[in-house]
Amino acid sequence: MLQGLSTTATHLGLLFGAMAIGASWVAAIASPNCSFDKLDGSRADRHVRELLLQTSTPIAGMMLASGAFYLLATSWAAAITALLAAFGFFSNRWMLAPGKKAKGVRTSRKDQRAVSVSFSLMFALVAIVSAVLGMVRI
Repeated sequence: MLQGLSTTATHLGLLFGAMAIGASWVAAIASPNCSFDKLDGSRADRHVRELLLQTSTPIAGMMLASGAFYLLATSWAAAITALLAAFGFFSNRWMLAPGKKAKGVRTSRKDQRAVSVSFSLMFALVAIVSAVLGMVRI
């Protein structure tokens, strides 16, 4: 019976990880390409920043669920990498959060977008590693 629970937890971990990987690909690659094709530069930049800000929490939640299911399946390495990816996706909220700037400090919105897209792609690779580790049950 416990073997069946472990198998089910592994499959659910893979399912949530795959959803997070797909969502991060859409948010970091597919949608920005469409935005910069159809909108002018400033509107496309604003749209991509808002898209990354709004999708980072659900993607982090999916990776958190994936990590929890891997913990139930006792796939420790997969769980740790999934939880690391969840933290990475959630860090986009801090990167893109509007807030007060220190006096005399200049912040470039384009640089924020570039770093957030880079973070999303980097942690999507961590999520892929987590899925591979979950498939082999490590």
